[in-house]
Amino acid sequence: MPRPMPAGFKTAAFFIKPILLGVTRREWSGGENLPTDSGFIAVSNHMTYADPFTLAHYLYDHGQAPHFLAKASLFDIPLAGRGLRGLDQVPVHRGSARAKDAVDAAAKLLERGDSIAVFPEGTLTRDPDLWPMVARTGAARMALDYDVPVVPIAQWGAQHLLDPYGKRPHLIPPKKVVVRAGAPVDLTEFRGADRDIDTLRRATDRIMGSLTAMLEDIRGEQAPAVAWDMRREGGGR
Repeated sequence: MPRPMPAGFKTAAFFIKPILLGVTRREWSGGENLPTDSGFIAVSNHMTYADPFTLAHYLYDHGQAPHFLAKASLFDIPLAGRGLRGLDQVPVHRGSARAKDAVDAAAKLLERGDSIAVFPEGTLTRDPDLWPMVARTGAARMALDYDVPVVPIAQWGAQHLLDPYGKRPHLIPPKKVVVRAGAPVDLTEFRGADRDIDTLRRATDRIMGSLTAMLEDIRGEQAPAVAWDMRREGGGR
């Protein structure tokens, strides 16, 4: 069984969930793929700043307390930062001496049987049609280092609730949001290998391949043969 839902998450859900129920029409599936006997890493595609809310809603509805790796700057906002810390969210200090703090904090959550939610792309996708980009290798590294499952969770529809990089949500009429969890990604062949960049890249590509295939099924469309790579294509949309 999932761990008991902490009181702080129940309190947050009391205020936030009714809003989400009012502005979305939810199509949840795949909840049976979420492990209940161990910690795991939930990885999802990232199209809009509304994604964390719809992903958190999905996880909460399936008995999982949503713990996100979030930009450290969010924790500097007085009320928001206090709330994030109270809910065991993990600040990420990119490019600083404290970058490893996020990994250590995430490891503690995984070891006690909680889930970590990660957007492996690290930012909103720059693909013009909102397909997943080439991802960072952090989620794969954590999965291999701590021997936990990686569950791909594809979502589609949150971009109609809030445009990519938009600030004004479109609340009326309610938007259909599809969120689907797939089976844990098979990373067996990488678990005994050296943690070099080639291993991490291949493991990451395996994860993103699973996520993209699920999104193709949801959208009824085919993704580009080559994923958008910010190192190659740049950051523009």
